[in-house]
Amino acid sequence: MALSQLPKFTHCPPSLYNTHINLPLLTKLKLPTLTRLKSTLTTTEPIPITEAHNFLTPQEETQTQFSLDKLFIPPDTEVSINENSGLSARILKGSNIVLSKYARNAQVVQAEFIKSSVRTEDCPSDGLPEFALVGRSNVGKSSLLNSLVRRKKLALTSKKPGKTQCINHFKVNDSWYLVDLPGYGYASAPQELRTDWNKFTKDYFLNRSTLVSVFLLIDASIPAKKIDLEYASWLGQNQVPMTLIFTKCDKRKKKRNGGKRPEENVNEFQELIRGFFETAPPWIMTSGVTNQGRDEMLLHMAQLRNYWLKH
Repeated sequence: MALSQLPKFTHCPPSLYNTHINLPLLTKLKLPTLTRLKSTLTTTEPIPITEAHNFLTPQEETQTQFSLDKLFIPPDTEVSINENSGLSARILKGSNIVLSKYARNAQVVQAEFIKSSVRTEDCPSDGLPEFALVGRSNVGKSSLLNSLVRRKKLALTSKKPGKTQCINHFKVNDSWYLVDLPGYGYASAPQELRTDWNKFTKDYFLNRSTLVSVFLLIDASIPAKKIDLEYASWLGQNQVPMTLIFTKCDKRKKKRNGGKRPEENVNEFQELIRGFFETAPPWIMTSGVTNQGRDEMLLHMAQLRNYWLKH
């Protein structure tokens, strides 16, 4: 059955919360707002939005590329379309994300590895906000993490998929965390290990009160994978805030070999999940090789983080 023909459900079957998700059970989802536990940290005065102009989609392009239903509009942000002036907001390049007043203090000054954990309760307990990176094995997660902090060996990369087996916390600017989670879908890993990774990763998603958002990495150099669609569905069903990060956008397939450009695969993935979400999930196109999307990811993290800290 084609994904576009799958039935839509108005309620989530109880079995979805503790079992493997089948695509026919996908339901129309409403992305959650950021209502995690309040932190005691305070924020500084916002920098002018114009300082981020290099990372914004030109105004004339937003008129033709986006409609309101395809945009991710951050909380506490108003957007409208006027016949004369067009869209009343700016959008981050290579994404559908509207820039909000909370996009400040996005730069990375320092980053350091803190600890590895195999249980959620063993993770850092200092109450700092965190963003978790997860994706299929060999999706380029470690390379992207290193690109974000501009350190080649902060997260060790490997030619053998499935090397990350713990919840790895990296503290950024001594004020928030990037979290590297085990990859999924690596068939060569022992079944017992795959089961354990799946269990403690899901436990982390459901019980980590300081988790601001999960960044689900999708390989844009290949067509959409069923397992990625299932993972996105599970996060949505369980009301876990999610951003789609399309990786390897620097790779260009040759048309004569039947390959598609990254932009085509990105559009295809969005079309496959669009019917099952009431609001468009935020997404960003990236490359760990060229650093495409690095600044956009940091600005997106900053505005989510600063909103979370305030509320």
